[in-house]
Amino acid sequence: MSQEDTKAGAEQSDRSPWNWLLLIPIVLPLLTLLYNRRSPELLGFPFFYWCQLAFIPVGVATTVLVYQLTKRGR
Repeated sequence: MSQEDTKAGAEQSDRSPWNWLLLIPIVLPLLTLLYNRRSPELLGFPFFYWCQLAFIPVGVATTVLVYQLTKRGR
């Protein structure tokens, strides 16, 4: 396999439309109107804190999903 073949394959995988899903974990925490409140509380934590922690699994799940979907196209 030549260097040009490797480079062409890398360019092709970078242009997958599934990569647009990676904007979800970036934009979601920026929408403060979703979590700018105190109630409901979960285990004594205000909504603001546990909602912020809930964004972590959303980001991980989105990243795994995009990885799996773009890996199949290779």
